[in-house]
Amino acid sequence: MDVALKLESVASQMHLEPAEEKQVVVDDAPQIAPCGITVGKQAKRESLGIYNAAMPGGKTIPLLKTMLTTACERNCAYCPFRAGRNYRRTTFKPEEMAKTFHQMEQAGMVQGLFLSSGIIKGSIVTQDKLLETVEIIRKRYRFNGYIHLKVMPGAEKAQLERAMQLTDRLSVNLEGPTEQRLATLAPMKQLSAELIRPLQLIEEIRRTQPAYTGWKRRWPSTATQFVVGAVGDTDLELLQATDYLYHRLQLRRTYFSAFSPIRDTPLESVAATPPIREARLYQASFLLRDYAFDLEELPFSADGNLPHEVDPKMAWANVHLQDEPVELNHAERRQLLRVPGIGPWSADRIMEARRAGKLRDLRDLQQLGLKTKRMERFVLLDGHRPNHQLRFF
Repeated sequence: MDVALKLESVASQMHLEPAEEKQVVVDDAPQIAPCGITVGKQAKRESLGIYNAAMPGGKTIPLLKTMLTTACERNCAYCPFRAGRNYRRTTFKPEEMAKTFHQMEQAGMVQGLFLSSGIIKGSIVTQDKLLETVEIIRKRYRFNGYIHLKVMPGAEKAQLERAMQLTDRLSVNLEGPTEQRLATLAPMKQLSAELIRPLQLIEEIRRTQPAYTGWKRRWPSTATQFVVGAVGDTDLELLQATDYLYHRLQLRRTYFSAFSPIRDTPLESVAATPPIREARLYQASFLLRDYAFDLEELPFSADGNLPHEVDPKMAWANVHLQDEPVELNHAERRQLLRVPGIGPWSADRIMEARRAGKLRDLRDLQQLGLKTKRMERFVLLDGHRPNHQLRFF
């Protein structure tokens, strides 16, 4: 099988691995790599596993998302690559994958790599092959750009240390928020021993070893993924786990993948999870990570799930700020972040502007570049609700 067909075979299921994707308009001029791959329109790029990826600094790059092998000895109930499924497998050798990525990078097709793998001959052997691939890319081909590497279940500390010296991001797919949920999703995986433990070791390395030994003299960020809605998991369970990961293990991102049934898997008859649930989980997770919300403040219903009809920040504000609006001229940053329509950037702009004088009406906020519609009901400006002030203009 030629390289392009291999990449297409792997890419057909890579949408199940959410990473740094961002939807943008791209140049559709065709590009040809030395390996013979031609890439033109975005649909063709995605068929090879090339996605637009948003980097931490806001830059967008074309990212190759792929796997060393789609063969796997694990039997995860939701996964298209599970052991025993009637599915044509694709495998790259480390040298082959590294060379293919290098040629695509040299041709201007990609600027970064997300690399995962099915598990063959155990997690340790598989992790070694992943590390070998990245070593070749970094050392032989002198690639200094972005690499996001998947950590296999039960990876050893020495492997994690080496991965932290070579990559910009590491991720461990937890899949389920509790041992009970994971046992149904992935019967051969152990949440604490195989999945949480590598993340704990990564955080231990960060705390005990000098950061200058990491890639580009800093440690990689860490991330995880949960499969949402396949086995009765609740939003409360998912966000309890997320809160622990953010605040105890310093993860930078939790990805949520709305379950979609796949033919010839044990969960093929389970209904797909509505995309709105995934969206609400992301919104709630950002409140925990970036907005100083506590888990107990999120608007869970009696069944442990978030409302779908309104975003969680607005739901909180409707209860707590409707009758007690926030005075923008005096509020602390933490209070500002609880107002719908005010994010970290907006809060900083407000705090900077009010040092120069009082904010008196919505036009003052709009001149700062803020959108004011969502916040109007929940704020005071110089002691007055904005809508009351506007009647005098």
